[in-house]
Amino acid sequence: MNTSFDKYKQDVLGKKDKSSIGDTDEKIKDLCNKINSMKDYYTTSSCSGRITLVKDNTKKLPGLFLWRTHKKISFEEIAREIVILSSSDDKDSKIVYFKQEPCLLVVSCRNPESQKKLFEIARNNGWKKSGIISTDKRFIVELMSTENISLPIADNGKILVDDNYLKFLVKEANRKLELSWEKIERLRGLI
Repeated sequence: MNTSFDKYKQDVLGKKDKSSIGDTDEKIKDLCNKINSMKDYYTTSSCSGRITLVKDNTKKLPGLFLWRTHKKISFEEIAREIVILSSSDDKDSKIVYFKQEPCLLVVSCRNPESQKKLFEIARNNGWKKSGIISTDKRFIVELMSTENISLPIADNGKILVDDNYLKFLVKEANRKLELSWEKIERLRGLI
């Protein structure tokens, strides 16, 4: 029987990925594939975690991300990006933040029972910023881990941090990204 859930799942999984990178992040791809192979679930959005340089802005606008990666970084890599940033002509009074963001997964569930099951497994295994969204016909679980950093590092093109502090930020961001990846693998083994 082809229910509306099955139709939505088929439609969503058949569409081209609309993310800016055009595909699922490598570190979360196996988890997404496993979830999508299960009859009661499909993913609608995912991110394995990332490190970014971003303009301070309350709206998600084009050009907001100055630089981003879903991989660990080196001090040299981020320092090079900051030099480019500070020498740019685009000094439009924006504060620039160094961010490390946690893994995120949005899953559509067949029914309230499957929704609750996935939510509880994830919450009990480190995905602490998770929630349930329900409407008459849709049952969504938004899973988010807790590892994050968000600090201003430049203002009006002027770098606010020294190399030692930037090295510390790189080390911490990489450590937290690794923790997110461990949670992804753990969840994959539990579902």
